Order: sequence, then structure tokens, then C-alpha cells
Amino acid sequence: MANLTLVQAVQHALKTEMALDESVIVLGEDVGVNGGVFRATDGLYDQFGEDRVIDTPLAESGIIGTALGLAITGFKPVAEIQFMGFIYECMDAICSQSARLYMRSGGKFNVPMVIRTPYGGGVKTPEMHSDSLEALFLHTPGVKVVTPSSPYEAKGLLISAIRDPDPVLFMEPMKLYRSFREEVPEEAYTIPLGRARVVREGSDLTMIAYGPTVPTAEKTAEELEKRRGIRAEVIDLRTIAPLDMDTIIQSVEKTNRAVIIHEAVKSAGVGAEIAAQINERAILHLESPVLRVTGFDTPYPPNSIEDEWLPNIERTMWTAEKVLDF
Repeated sequence: MANLTLVQAVQHALKTEMALDESVIVLGEDVGVNGGVFRATDGLYDQFGEDRVIDTPLAESGIIGTALGLAITGFKPVAEIQFMGFIYECMDAICSQSARLYMRSGGKFNVPMVIRTPYGGGVKTPEMHSDSLEALFLHTPGVKVVTPSSPYEAKGLLISAIRDPDPVLFMEPMKLYRSFREEVPEEAYTIPLGRARVVREGSDLTMIAYGPTVPTAEKTAEELEKRRGIRAEVIDLRTIAPLDMDTIIQSVEKTNRAVIIHEAVKSAGVGAEIAAQINERAILHLESPVLRVTGFDTPYPPNSIEDEWLPNIERTMWTAEKVLDF
């Protein structure tokens, strides 16, 4: 076992799969000689060479277009978009081409492509570097969307994404890149895509989170138990598309209350979809409205007010208590 940060776990996953499968190729801006802007690809260029670790021009649409071509000709490309705020340039290649190709070809072509991208706030980046744009891809059938919340989760989920036959957007929370370490197996292992995990068992409230808000949910649950004796169940979605609604519904039927936490803006976000499906499938079990703790409906703010814009323990506590006291 190795004691790794999340970004080191990502690097381990890439190294492991590249050693096991020669069709795995890494490409993106500065991923080679420099080892990536966050050093997630550090050492891969020296080990696997320039034919498998490819530094590209500063052209996001070209990176994903190239990855798509590689994917349908026998390779398993892992493309990096340096920050999620830059992914708009790739929307046609992802949503109009990669997501539709399997259906368009009548099952003749799969697109086993992974798009890695750092996202999320809390690290005081410049404008357009901290955007959380996952809802755009929840609304794109054919693309799987995955985000880890810990080093162990990161390695297992990324290996599963690389081995998956469909395009996978793998979102890496910048705030968690080096925030803590965790024991991670040296060997390859997988975590199934499309299956949430119950991080903390509870009976009084369901807290649904993913990526950078999972630690926020866990700390809030601990505080609720300390202050009020409330046992909150915490669910880490892991995969945003497809959503594991069965795990969510089973929890809500047990606790009768739900709070959803994500950094992205509130309107038409992942939380809105989850709340709608809870209402469709479990409304008779609810004892209070399903509430959301999210970013605000504004562009991502400047550094001076970033901490107030992001979901935090105080806002999450206030929302949870509102649900509990309804």
C-alpha cells in the first residue's frame, strides 16, 4: 500500500494502465516533459516515451478531436483539458461526435476515451479555472461523468474509466488534489462506474454530495451528531452520469429527508435532477422539502469572496437544520 494524495493516485492509475495496456495513450497540454500543470502525469514521459505521452498545441478542440480519432482506431486515449472552464472549445467533439458515435454507427464504433479535467473552487484560481460544468454533460446522453472524492476512489475510478468502452469525463477536484493522503493499493483495482457509495450510515437525514463537497457533507454530519444527536447518512455519488438513483431512493425512504450539496450553480444543476427524481419516486416518504446547498447563480466570483460563494459547513448546517425542523 502507498500513502498517496489524490493527484498522486491519478498518476498511479495512469502509470498502472499504461504498463498493462499499450493502447493507452496520454495527450494534452504540457502533459509530457513538464508532467502536467498539477504534475498528474509526472514521470510518464520518461517511462513511456513521446509516442505514448504526447504534448499537444494549446488547442482544446484539437486535443479531443484527436482523441476521438485515436479511440475509434484501436487506442484508449486519456486526454487532459487543463481546467474545466476551457472545455467549451471541446463541446462539439464531445457532445455531437463522441457521445453519439456508438448509436450513429449502429454499434459499429465504440469511443473508449477518457477526458481528465481539474475543476472546482477553493484554491483561488484566476477566472474560468474553477468552473463546475458537470450539468452540461449530465444532459448529454452517451457520455459518462465521474468525479472522485479521495485518493483511493480516484485510482479505482480512473482505471475503470480507462477500461470503459464509452467516453468518460473524469473530473478531478482541485481542492482535494493535495488536501489529504490515503492508503492506496499498488496494484490495479477498479471501482464500478454508475454506483454510489454510502460514506456514512444514518437514519435521520440523507446528505448527497460528490467530489469536493463529500468532505463538507461528512464534517456537517459529524457536527449534526455532536450538536443534536442527528445521524445523517452521507452518499458520495462518484458518478454523475449515470446517476445511481436506487442508492439515493433507498436512503431517502429510510431517512425521509434529503439535502444535496454541489459547488456548481443552483439552477438546472445536478441537484435539481436528483430532487426531481426523489419527488417522482419517493415523495410519499418525504417529511420535508428536498433542499440544495450550491454555488450561486453567478459567474464564478473573484478570490476575495470565493469562500462565501462556495458551499461550506455553515451553509450546509443551516440547510440541514431547516430540513430537520420543517
